[in-house]
Order: sequence, then C-alpha cells, then structure tokens
Amino acid sequence: MRHAGPVALVALVVAIALLVPAGRSGATVAALAAASERPSPGALYESGPTGRYLLGGTWLFRFDDGRGLRDRFQAQTSTSGWRAIGVPNAWNAGQQTAASYAPAVAWYRKDFVLPSSAPRYTWIVRFESVNNDATIWLNGHPLGAHTGAFLAFELELPAADLRGVNRLVVRVSDAHSLTDVPPLSRPGPAGVVGGWWNYGGLLREVYLRAVEGVDMPQVQVLPSLECASCAASVSYAVVARNYGASAQTVTLRTSYGTVTAGLGTQTIAPGASATFAAKLRISRPALWSPSSPHLYDVTIDATAGGRRLERYFLQSGIRAVTVSGGRLQLNYRPLNMRGVGVVEDSPTEGAALDPPAQLALMTNAKQLGATIVRSQYPLSGYEEQLADQLGLMLWSEVPVYQVHDTVLAAVAPKAVALLRENILENGNHPAIIAWSIGNELNPLVGPAEAAYIAAAAAAARSLDPTRPVAIAYQGDPTFACQSAYAHLQLLGINDYFGWYPGPSGAIADPSLLGSYLARERACYPKQAIVVSEFGAEANRSGPADERGTYQFQSQFVTGQLGVFAATPWLSGAIYWALSDFLVRPGWTGGNPYPTPPLFSKGLLAFDGAAKPAWTVVHQAYTSTQQIGGG
Repeated sequence: MRHAGPVALVALVVAIALLVPAGRSGATVAALAAASERPSPGALYESGPTGRYLLGGTWLFRFDDGRGLRDRFQAQTSTSGWRAIGVPNAWNAGQQTAASYAPAVAWYRKDFVLPSSAPRYTWIVRFESVNNDATIWLNGHPLGAHTGAFLAFELELPAADLRGVNRLVVRVSDAHSLTDVPPLSRPGPAGVVGGWWNYGGLLREVYLRAVEGVDMPQVQVLPSLECASCAASVSYAVVARNYGASAQTVTLRTSYGTVTAGLGTQTIAPGASATFAAKLRISRPALWSPSSPHLYDVTIDATAGGRRLERYFLQSGIRAVTVSGGRLQLNYRPLNMRGVGVVEDSPTEGAALDPPAQLALMTNAKQLGATIVRSQYPLSGYEEQLADQLGLMLWSEVPVYQVHDTVLAAVAPKAVALLRENILENGNHPAIIAWSIGNELNPLVGPAEAAYIAAAAAAARSLDPTRPVAIAYQGDPTFACQSAYAHLQLLGINDYFGWYPGPSGAIADPSLLGSYLARERACYPKQAIVVSEFGAEANRSGPADERGTYQFQSQFVTGQLGVFAATPWLSGAIYWALSDFLVRPGWTGGNPYPTPPLFSKGLLAFDGAAKPAWTVVHQAYTSTQQIGGG
C-alpha cells in the first residue's frame, strides 16, 4: 500500500515536467522541419497500461480561416503557414473578448517518428480531452472523429498508413450544438456553453500506445466493504482485446497489494474482445480516507503463449461510501464535509493547465482545509490521481448543465452515454465518492428530466453500485418536493440565499436559508443532502454592506457557514469556487461593479492571490469535524 504526501507529489511533478514542453510556443517551425520528434516514454498520470508515449514536444498550429478543408491542410507536407506550439493547448487562452468566445476552427499537426518499429505492435493514439469536435488524419488519410471534451478517446493507427515520419493532423471546432453535452443554450453566435469559458483546442495530453497482441482497454476494480472492520471484497471487470491475426488463449493475473489471484483464461478470436470477471478478498484492509489516504498498488498482467503482453497498473483505495438515515457516510462514519468547487482555468493557459498548475489546484484545496472538491465536468486523470494521494474526495459530474425539458429529451442519450464513459474511465479512483448526473436542471422536474434522471441513475448503479448517484439543483423555496429525485441517493443544493434575489425575491433574504433547508430535509428524508454551491462575488475593497466587496464576501461566508453549522443533518457544504475563472462575455454574477467575463466568487483571485474570505473559510473548515461527527 502507498501513502503519498505533498512533498512526494511535488517531486513527481518535477520529474513529469521533463516530459512536457517548457514553453507553449518556444520552438520554431524550422527546428521541427529539421528533425521530427520521437515521443517520450511514460505518462503524466500513473494509471493505465504499459507502452504509453507522450506526444508532447513541438506541434504545429494554424487557424482554419474558412479554407482548411478546401486547401487540404490535412495533406500538407510543407510547414508554411503553420506556427509552433506545445500541447496541451487552448487557442483562446489569455483572451477575454466576445470574439475569442465565439466558435472557431483550428488545426493541429504533429510530425513524429514511432518509438519502435517492431512489427508486432499495434499503435493507438489517445486524446485526453479535445473541445469540441475533432476530425483526425494520419499521413493524409482519415483516421476518425469525436465530439465532446473532458473524457479520453482512442483511435487505432492503421499499419498500412504508418511510415518513417508520420504526420498526425487534427481539425478542431469549439462550436457546440443544441444537443451536445454541454449544449449550446440558444442558437446563434451569442449562445452560451456551460458555466465556464469555451476554450477550444487539445486541452489535455495526447499519447501513443503500443499494443503487443493483447490490450486491456477497460479495467474496473471496485472494492466494497460491508462494515468498517470487515474484510473487503474487490470486484474485477476487465475487457481484453485480441489485436493479433489469429486466436489467442489469454490469461489474466492480478496483484492487489500483496494479494495475488488469477482472473481467468479465455480464448479470444482475432479482433474480438472478452470480459474477465472475478472477486478477491482483502482481510484487515487499510482504509482510504482524507486523513489517511492509503492506496494499494494493483497490477493486471495479460499473458498469451507464455509471454506477458501487457501490464495494467492502477492505485486502489478501499473505502465504503454509503447513505444511511439521510446522512452520507465514509467508512460508516457520518460526513459533514467542507469543500470547494474547481474550474480548470489560468490567465495564460486557459483550461490547458500544465502539471504544476494542476498540482496547485488540488494542493490549494487541501491547504484550505477542504475534504471534498466538486467539478461540473470530469477532471483530468492527473488531478484525480492527486486527489487520491492527497485524500480529497471528489464529486464527479457530467456537464449536463442547465439543460431544461425543451432540449433534454434530445440531449439525454448522449448524457447517459457520457455518464457511462465517466464511470468506466474514472471509477477506479477512490477519491470519487459520487456520480453526479447534472447541474441546475429545471427545479420543477418535467417529463423529459424525470426520464433522464431515472435512466442515468439506473445506468450508474448498473456499472458501479458502490457509489451514490447525485444531482445538483437550484435552491428555490417556490418549488415543491420533486418525486423524480427518489431515484437518487445524494442531493446537492446550490444555495445563493442572500446573493441572488431569485424569482420574485424568493432567496434575497439570507435569514430564510435555515427554514428552506429544513423544508428540503422534510421533502427528502432518506437522501443525503449537501450544499453543493454557495458564494458571493468579490473584486474590490469597500464597505461590508456593499455587494461585490471583499468585506461583504467575508461577512456573507461567515453567515452561511453559521447556518450550516447549526444544521446537524447536513452532509456537507461546498464553496463555489476555489479560484476566479472566466465564464462568458457579459457575465456579472450579481456584482453591481463586475469585471466581465470574470467569475469573481473565488477565494483566490484569477492571479492566485488570496482574498480575505480565504482566511475566514480556512478557519471554519479546519475547526469543523468533517468526518465522524454527530
């Protein structure tokens, strides 16, 4: 088992930084033309199979200007018209204009030499996150396409198309349709996409994977615990695919800490896949928790013909997340979590954060005294790894953001598919304690939303019965209890009492918060309830009774935290958000003197400076018993 602290994590980032381009635009096109690059072995995050290579270094970039497909940018060998950048990359980072928010199309190109010419390898390219529509070519030939950011996708590189120097070209559009996830809120160039800036580009890393005959593209390792002192049961569901030209008899074996076991043997036809399912027992497990984030090293070996063809590595934490008596529990102890929301954003990199920025994001949350981090979309694999190691629980959400019944029926199939992808891709992280299916859908649930809630909850429970299914909804006393929430185990209330007025001033008075929370408890006595958002804008000094000042924010936070402390059945509260970030042109956030497009409810300013409310929240969080209270 492994228990990594912040010092070890800093060392890890320094080591990994050697794999990442030092600058985002330092190399020249001439340097690229002189010698194509060979990908670097290794990956930013540890979980995954052997044979990964980072496609970092120098990439080429150009905007489409309406002529990319006409002029066949995908087939060009010349570097004329392209400029050098590093990937990850957000092409509109550092720009805060309406023009930079509007939809655009750009092209990325990587010239590379394969790390090995061994003919037995099948090569796969993996994109960690592309916003939003990607079309990919290899050496001028179509490779595939994908829509949607925040989760990875992979494409096989045809052996017939590979050569000495290979040219990978990606056409990216950051436009969203009315049925994407998140969808465009309304048609036209002024349409809003989600609650954060619409950064376009290759927002996370790109990798090559070498597969030697057998691959494990899907690995689920789910521990469960019947009681705090019980032995743990670990369920495996591993998909193995045969990339060979003939049938192979494949055996999978695993180690979970010091426990080893076989997962079975199956004969797999060429081009086919098989699922290996098994369970093993861990007696007297060391449990994962925020105060003691114990992790077990797990390996899964795939062998055929007496040779190990692939090893999959991950870190697993044994813990139980349950709901009992209307309280969320970790390891059968009631939770009274305090946390923050995060949005990946930086003044220079936008959403394409480098490893030190990702480390700072998670360590800042830990230093604040938070035990939970909420995101409105799936975080990067590296950030989730950091959460595992630091002991930060995660509320993982698919970006079904403010989608009302008028379009939800059309969006729902994509949303459920995205939820399934999130669970299968990220479910091995012990830090994740909830699968959230959406944010601020219509608080008066209509037929389409009710159908979506039922379908999403059923899909989540079928894939992962070890975690509660959640939703975040708008706190508003004008709406009655919603029967559709019966499918969910965890409810998040976005509480802006005393900040936004709400319909007819329904939430303008902060003194109404306590009675509203009591009413929600009466509505949903069996579900665990947390405050999933609360916050106030602050971008200047001034009187404590003037909205938008640092002094008002500190006073507001103090009042809110006082109500939460007096609500013993509440399972937690999450401040929105840790840091300022960009939202959209014209954003005011309820601030009478706003700085659009900047969201300024953060405890940290956009440049990273702490606001006075940071100290208020830190003192409250560190003095609150967040696990095991009454």
